[in-house]
Amino acid sequence: MTRAVLSIGSNLGDRLALLQSALDALRPWLVAVSPVYETAPWGDVEQDDFLNAILIADDPSAGAEAWLARAHEIEDAAGRVREMRWGPRTLDVDVIAVGDVVSDDPRLTLPHPRAGERAFVLAPWYALDADATLSGTSIKDHLAALPPADIDGVRLRADLVLA
Repeated sequence: MTRAVLSIGSNLGDRLALLQSALDALRPWLVAVSPVYETAPWGDVEQDDFLNAILIADDPSAGAEAWLARAHEIEDAAGRVREMRWGPRTLDVDVIAVGDVVSDDPRLTLPHPRAGERAFVLAPWYALDADATLSGTSIKDHLAALPPADIDGVRLRADLVLA
């Protein structure tokens, strides 16, 4: 069994519908879906806030490269354009972790190299699976190591639900 943790985010267009499109595309393998959070953008590019969520999926026949290919297909279907690093996007699907796979391949580094620094990944993941670990450290401990302002910038949107 290959369990993948995927982070989804959108800050252009109908953000919730775009997140839903990612969930729908992954539905055959979907195990769990986090609540939706709204977060300020990462980096120095002026842009609108993101909606973010975490998905956990399982597919015994899929390795890390298959999860990456699926992520890119889902982004392409949503009209994702890669013009600017950390720029606005219709849909971002990041492969955060695939089972116990560790890879330093620049095309797909696993676990995701910055996931432990990003409250918009950690907070939804913790809400979904409080016992989860990333690189041998609990998600709770990763969250505790972040500056309070980072955590405060991740706002639960209980009024928005992915189904």
